Amino acid sequence: MNLYIALIHYPVKNKNGDVVSTAITNLDLHDMARTAKTYGVKGYYIINPMAAQRELAERIIRHWTEGFGAGYNPNRGEALRVIRIVPEFQGALSEIERETGARPKVMATAARDMGGEDAGRKEGRPGINGNQGGGGISFAQAREAINAGPVVIAFGTGWGLTDEFIGSCDFRIPPIRGAGDYNHLPVRSAAAIILDRLAGDR
Repeated sequence: MNLYIALIHYPVKNKNGDVVSTAITNLDLHDMARTAKTYGVKGYYIINPMAAQRELAERIIRHWTEGFGAGYNPNRGEALRVIRIVPEFQGALSEIERETGARPKVMATAARDMGGEDAGRKEGRPGINGNQGGGGISFAQAREAINAGPVVIAFGTGWGLTDEFIGSCDFRIPPIRGAGDYNHLPVRSAAAIILDRLAGDR
């Protein structure tokens, strides 16, 4: 299963709707790596354009994979080895293509309904893979796509991926719905639910 995930720190939105770059958090590194390893994800990409942020993440990872933490908690080190840190999303796509021999399909996630049309799509503007995708698909359809070839699922930080980024993706998977109107899951929780639906034992 050629499944990858990417945690996008840029471009994402803040609570005012501005396009911003967010900071890497220790919890997202550890928890999403453990979830990714549990569900057989081949690579967990951290996308952050800020060099100081990438260096911080690399230092944390080295502590658990090469330093004292490697002996203290080898299970955590094993999980953190799935992390790959790159400044731009296109770099992740190129690396996956070199690894698998095929350009990966990109699935966007969002906590909000985007409507039935291609969110953020500008007329005549190609998507990430040069296509005109961005439409919503079901979890069942997403599982079929994962079985057919490499796929990377893009998760947003802050207040979510920008509409333009979502519109540039090949597909958009449904938001996670809870029991009521409140819908503000931590990204690491949403990632765990989505990966279970797409790659869990059925």
